[in-house]
Amino acid sequence: MSTITKEIQDSISPEKALEMLKEGNQRFLDKNELKRDLHFQVNITSGGQFPYAVVLSCIDSRVPVELVFDQGVGDIFSARVAGNIINEDILGSIEYACGVAGSKAILVLGHTKCGAVTSACKGVELGNITALLSKVKPAIADVQQRDGEVKVEEVTKANVFQSIKEIRENSSILADLE
Repeated sequence: MSTITKEIQDSISPEKALEMLKEGNQRFLDKNELKRDLHFQVNITSGGQFPYAVVLSCIDSRVPVELVFDQGVGDIFSARVAGNIINEDILGSIEYACGVAGSKAILVLGHTKCGAVTSACKGVELGNITALLSKVKPAIADVQQRDGEVKVEEVTKANVFQSIKEIRENSSILADLE
């Protein structure tokens, strides 16, 4: 895909945006990524950006969303924070992406063997990470109540749903766009 223009962004529905992400992920899985001239894309987007979606993901270095979804420069916004949790800054960034810059879809991406979720499950407390990990506690409680035990991979899934819930509940701007 070439870089997204304003006209292309305007023509994309939320459903189409999710379909485009799924198609890109399938290309990645099939090892059939699109050929891109990233230097050209950097130059062409220097005058403006029109990403069609925003992806909230973990900071894990093994999960670079532009690669996982086979996207080029300017195609998507990437918001990254340990454990793909929601806080005021992340929520404001997503509001900017959708409410100001015109992105059509929000995708929250968790991943296996998440260090932040694992640390939260183990009750790690360390400096500023303590407050961040506390945001995973509702997901831990959900899994504990449902399964009777804490399984990291189940907490990871529950944490994605928790983040989606918090986006919907804590942003009237995004709720109005839904």
